[in-house]
Amino acid sequence: MSAMNTIKNIQSLLIATLAVVLIAGCAGQSRSDSTAERSSFIVQGADLASVKALVTMEGGEITHELGVIRAVAAELTSGQIAALRSHDDIRRVYENGAVETAGKSGKKGSRNTGYGAPTDVNTDYPSLVNADDLHTMGITGDGIGIAVLDTGLWGHNAIRYDISGDTRLPVVYNAIKGYTEEGLDDSDPAGHGTHIASIAVSSAITPEGKFNGIAPDARLISVHAFDENGNGTYADVIRAIDWVVSKKSRYNIRVLNLSFSAEPRSHYWDDPINQAVMVAWQNEIFVVAAAGNRGPDPMTIGVPGNVPYIMTVGAMTDNYTPADGSDDVLASFSSAGPTVEGFVKPEVVAPGGHMLGLMDSRSNLATEYPEFYFDEQYFEMSGTSQATAVVSGIAALALQAEPWRSVDELKCKIMSAAKPAVNPDGSLAYSVFQQGAGLVDAVAAVNNQTVDCANRGLHIDDDIDGYQHFGGRANQDADGNYYLMGLDGYLWTDGYLWTDGYLWTDGSLWTDGYLWTDAYLWTDGVGTEGYRWTDGYLWTDGYLWTDGYLWTDGYLWTDSLTEMASMSSWVDPE
Repeated sequence: MSAMNTIKNIQSLLIATLAVVLIAGCAGQSRSDSTAERSSFIVQGADLASVKALVTMEGGEITHELGVIRAVAAELTSGQIAALRSHDDIRRVYENGAVETAGKSGKKGSRNTGYGAPTDVNTDYPSLVNADDLHTMGITGDGIGIAVLDTGLWGHNAIRYDISGDTRLPVVYNAIKGYTEEGLDDSDPAGHGTHIASIAVSSAITPEGKFNGIAPDARLISVHAFDENGNGTYADVIRAIDWVVSKKSRYNIRVLNLSFSAEPRSHYWDDPINQAVMVAWQNEIFVVAAAGNRGPDPMTIGVPGNVPYIMTVGAMTDNYTPADGSDDVLASFSSAGPTVEGFVKPEVVAPGGHMLGLMDSRSNLATEYPEFYFDEQYFEMSGTSQATAVVSGIAALALQAEPWRSVDELKCKIMSAAKPAVNPDGSLAYSVFQQGAGLVDAVAAVNNQTVDCANRGLHIDDDIDGYQHFGGRANQDADGNYYLMGLDGYLWTDGYLWTDGYLWTDGSLWTDGYLWTDAYLWTDGVGTEGYRWTDGYLWTDGYLWTDGYLWTDGYLWTDSLTEMASMSSWVDPE
């Protein structure tokens, strides 16, 4: 063998050895990446396509496309998270935490409603808000789509069919698994979604010939985002809202019912669920959200009820006399405002105590609380979840009557037609931070032509894009009292007076044009030195929101989105 051939053989051997080493090294790196601990995160950027490309480039496993907020949910390692955060096109990386609905905690009690025998069920709340008067006029929510984002749906005939016997369920979307099913999959192992849908749309008829639901002819779109235990992730909820926005025209979705709530961890504009909710409102979907069940303390409004644009609903209760509204009171569990940004919430209250609704006997709620279940179909439950469903039904009635109304106009119609609870001397029985504009009235809302009182000064396009954010009129004085800047007579020390009931009347308390709905541009950012509005109002550091109402590290998500939603948890009947 020549010297030249020997040299070539040695070179070939060295190259082959180096290749083996390199392949082994790459394989070792691949094994290391594959075994690294991964967690679910929401990655948000300038647009969906660029976020998907960057996450894929860094080796992340995409599980959800969340176009509604220009984001994806993905399984990521700590190294991948660090790499993504270094990209200029990545706006935020949130940990994908859990939200919860239909909780099971709370003391059980005995059923005491006065509703009569199970075979003579009358839900009463349609009459309490005067929806039954609209039904006799042919206003039943016909053709208006209500999307109920919840735990699924049981296929009871009163839910499956409208008052003419036609199917009202065009589709079921499962946001947990990410697929659409035509018709009804007849699955609600938790029970909460069925109860909410029943309040909004049940076509069951009482012995007196009245309907048990608020909008018995409305279309119903079931959006399944919570599992059999009432648990769901931020990613599942956002994917559900994304689907609703994308299918609005196809199914005429005009109302979105959100009967869940989580404790705020940031300002309203920085929460990912809130961002999706604002996009739904921007797309002219009337969003109705629960205030939460963390009352009676102030500043207990949850996510997404703290979004200023949407309609947030508190609860009143019937004192166990469901057909008599004269002794009704605000429910002590109903969350109260203001929000951290100074907005009055809730905007309205609705029946939310001892609410009868349909539920499968096999559901978790029915089996865990059998004393509140009867006739193999009805369950009694209290909460702002149920009050939210009432208002969703009223929104459908108003939209059938005037389908051209914008979401802001509809919000004003419902608010300015509400009846505040007043004392015999005409003064407010509850603070504006507890009852908002008052108890909803379906007939008054439909007939009302006041349409310019809601969301004044707010600019949702700029808010969503991050150019501007807004605050409301609420403040706190040096003595800890909450008040509305620029208005006299709206002072609250967070005390409650409990009597046998108040009258919910057509007062003239709101004839000042709902100045408390006005918003102000957030100009100085957020900090301990104060909150300044563009008209010169200043919240100084000697006043507001002490005891942990301010978040750390620039109000970002410092730990994870692990705060559990509480408004759908069990509350004792009252």
